[in-house]
Amino acid sequence: MTNLLAFYQSIGPALILLVLAVFTLAGTVKGVIGLGLPTVAMGVLGLAMPASQAAALLIIPSTLTNLWQLTQGGHLLPLLRRLWPMLLAVCIGTLAGSRWFGLGAGPWVTHALGGALLVYALVGLYLPSLRLSPSREAWMGPLCGLLTGLVTAATGVFVIPAVPYLQALGLNRDELVQALGLSFTVSTLALASGLFNHGLLNGGLLSASLLLVLPALAGMALGQWLRQRISPTTFKRVFFIGMAMLGGHLLVNG
Repeated sequence: MTNLLAFYQSIGPALILLVLAVFTLAGTVKGVIGLGLPTVAMGVLGLAMPASQAAALLIIPSTLTNLWQLTQGGHLLPLLRRLWPMLLAVCIGTLAGSRWFGLGAGPWVTHALGGALLVYALVGLYLPSLRLSPSREAWMGPLCGLLTGLVTAATGVFVIPAVPYLQALGLNRDELVQALGLSFTVSTLALASGLFNHGLLNGGLLSASLLLVLPALAGMALGQWLRQRISPTTFKRVFFIGMAMLGGHLLVNG
């Protein structure tokens, strides 16, 4: 509790309100489209605090919401058997990347975060639906996992190229949602390990991260309510346009 109070006292009331609002917004996006919590959190908080601090704050909300997501659908064991090479490569890439050029390593991190967000948005807006031949999964899975891990270590964002890869596997809706939850959970835990190994994840940040579960869950509930009332396609388009603008700003201005 002392560490928790010390952290929030150190960032001040304005930033506290921003953090709470961002995680509510991030949870809402995830509730509507099934992903986007760490992307929104890292993108917006990257404007106001170091990337390593923003990444530490998302660890527990991201882990808990993704654990909930990966338990839905009844396909966990088949997905684990199919995706384990990619998931293992995500861990290797994240840990190796955090050792080489981890979050907080320099001012270039904010530019890298902006680049990752911009690529993610452009892929979501313009990349056509792809189908990957099963014969290519043996090498494409580990390659995409390794690249995702390196991007995660550099930026705290773990959607590129994991999300397009999983979308290209021809999974049905329930399988895809569960596969995304599985991939994001592994990426979050690998990121947490990398931050911890570099002394960027301490008791105060973990306590602060735990508190942010509440606004994230409230946002998810709001997002699920909104999903019944608006077109997910329209919402996705607005979301990706917003991410493109935010990513472009971070990329250019840092």
